[in-house]
Amino acid sequence: MNHTELEALLQDMSLREKIGQVFQISGQLLAEDSAAMGPMQEMGVTQEDLSLAGTVLGICGAEKICKIQKEYMERHPHHIPLIFMLDVINGYRTVYPIPLAQGASFLPELSGKCAQMAAREAAAAGLHVTFSPMTDLVRDARWGRVMESTGEDVYLNSQFAKAMTEGYQGNDLAGEETLGACVKHFAGYGAPEAGRDYNTVQLTERTFREYYLPAYQAAVDAGVALVMTSFNTVNDIPATVNKQLMRGILRDEMGFDGVLISDFGAIGETIAHGLSSDRADAAKRALEAGVDIDMMSGVYPEQLEQLIRGGKVREELLDEAVMRILELKNRLGLFENPFKGADPEKEHAVILCEEHRALAREAAERSFVLLKNENDFLPLKKEEKIALIGPYVSRKQLLGGWSFLGDSGDTVTVEEAARALMPEWNVTFAKGCTVLDPGTKLVGFGEYREEAYTEEEQSRLWREACDAAREADKVVLFLGEHFLQTGEATSRGILELPQIQQKLLREITAVNPNTAVVLFTGRPLDLRLVRKHAKAVLEAWMPGTEGGTALIRTLTGACEPTGRLPMSFPYCVGQVPVHYDEFPTGRPYHAPDENRFLSKYLDIPNQPLYPFGYGIGYTTFSVSPVCLDREEMTRDGCITAKVTVRNTGDRPGTDVIQLYLHDVAASVVRPVKQLKGWQRITLEPGEEAEAVFRIREDMLRFYTADGTWDSEPGVFEVIIGESSASENKKSFLLV
Repeated sequence: MNHTELEALLQDMSLREKIGQVFQISGQLLAEDSAAMGPMQEMGVTQEDLSLAGTVLGICGAEKICKIQKEYMERHPHHIPLIFMLDVINGYRTVYPIPLAQGASFLPELSGKCAQMAAREAAAAGLHVTFSPMTDLVRDARWGRVMESTGEDVYLNSQFAKAMTEGYQGNDLAGEETLGACVKHFAGYGAPEAGRDYNTVQLTERTFREYYLPAYQAAVDAGVALVMTSFNTVNDIPATVNKQLMRGILRDEMGFDGVLISDFGAIGETIAHGLSSDRADAAKRALEAGVDIDMMSGVYPEQLEQLIRGGKVREELLDEAVMRILELKNRLGLFENPFKGADPEKEHAVILCEEHRALAREAAERSFVLLKNENDFLPLKKEEKIALIGPYVSRKQLLGGWSFLGDSGDTVTVEEAARALMPEWNVTFAKGCTVLDPGTKLVGFGEYREEAYTEEEQSRLWREACDAAREADKVVLFLGEHFLQTGEATSRGILELPQIQQKLLREITAVNPNTAVVLFTGRPLDLRLVRKHAKAVLEAWMPGTEGGTALIRTLTGACEPTGRLPMSFPYCVGQVPVHYDEFPTGRPYHAPDENRFLSKYLDIPNQPLYPFGYGIGYTTFSVSPVCLDREEMTRDGCITAKVTVRNTGDRPGTDVIQLYLHDVAASVVRPVKQLKGWQRITLEPGEEAEAVFRIREDMLRFYTADGTWDSEPGVFEVIIGESSASENKKSFLLV
């Protein structure tokens, strides 16, 4: 349809029809789930509202969606199709690593390919929109949703936001293998006070604009179809009804012209925030702020008709929202083909196909971060007797807290992969203990109660594990969080492994100190105990369907861990939030200075245990001093910076060389360094190559004291190294 036809359609719709378009319902209701109807009725949602709703949440499957779409359109007065939306976060059925792990790859183009794969599977299953990417900047590991972000850095997040958006949407939203992407959560959701989900966010205007908005902007610039509001307040106003944020910043300043959708129930929650006086007030404020779709709070269908007929809300605001929704349906090609890519045969063919599994395996391999490797403990060698021990050895739950559509039964476990890839190796397996402490119950998107063992059964597990460790040359312990301990509503105040796993670590390393630890996590943890006892530490995150295969290939040296930390791992929880691009202070501390009156802790170091950008491989590299081609740069010029990287080890390897810049003195205090680029350098033993970076004036810009986005003349430091901890630097002057 063209725009004129859409306008004619809008003009011919009744008020109730238009209100229906701005309401999103649960797919359970259209699938005749009577249990789901009760809560809807309590919100004032009627059967008429269901029959006119414009979008659907939380249902998938080609046959089911085609049936619902057909029946719905036959009943609808204007036969307008539904949009089916769902959280496809890190894969549909072929699950690749969680977004935080993808950030560790420093390969946004690979994440773009993974998003394209997810779109192919999800579109065949009838879906039209995914609530991804989440581009919230994250710096507090207590917040469970850090797993859904790509990390703590502004530039890195922006690159991944762009790549994921383009991967989902392709070149044509109407294509049968694409999804509309929805960037979330606008805005600042990743900075809740005390790391507690849904909590208040307080950010200065400069911090908000310079650090938190760029990744959203990158998605908008990439043409993202939808934006989702956040639960938190921004400048003391809940984001969902924050007119200045949504209309002023998102639409007018950032140029977003797509559909704005609330998060689940967020419009109604503004009453609990203490801003909206009641549900009518909440509906009025949200529509005036420019929220086009009410996701499951029910205030739009319940309140808008009365508000409009009573003259309290202009119908033009509703028309504006409905037109954006109709335009999205048109961009998706639904008026011409309401079933779009839904195809039961294709759904069966593409889901978990070998091509998709291979891509998921590659993504996992590229995400692993080697944190420690004492005396070249890894990779393992065929002539060694190996014991693979721990609750994650045979565990299939490697998908992550948001992998609703993944089936753990499809996952290749570590043990399955080892038996397949190491048939002639001398390998033994033992569980040792449960993932969680006895009696632990987790409730979230699902419920889990840790399996109960008798004292005798647990003792047998300990004995089997210790016996296997005692008889081995090397042990690899597979430890980690339960997947329900990360994700939405999983804030934690203690960032340690469960006590039962800590006990296993101590007992196994006491029996055999030649032990490595592989960690399955959705967030940075306090790893002091692990680092103390383990000879090698490999961060595996939640690696997805092919996680076991990727890990065995990495542990045996078939591939090398090349991941780098996208988020600092704290020394302990007392440091968080902690991030590399901190501001300098008037009393900076440099260990081991004993002066008491400096910015430091009395009992812990200032620096994290492992900094942003850190990671090692199976070989070693040297990086030369920074070389600049000139000492001064004009605003319309550029400077070329380079280092020579040499493989100083005895096997091929890849290093990730990172460029950071520091504005030494400015009208406002600037971070000690900021990531501005990186290069992957792969070298044979003894080989060397140059990493070359071009520095332009636009890379030096920031929000100045007068609020403009600009650079200022002065001295800048160029830091090039293997992590954010590098002090390999040289200066130039911007004139």
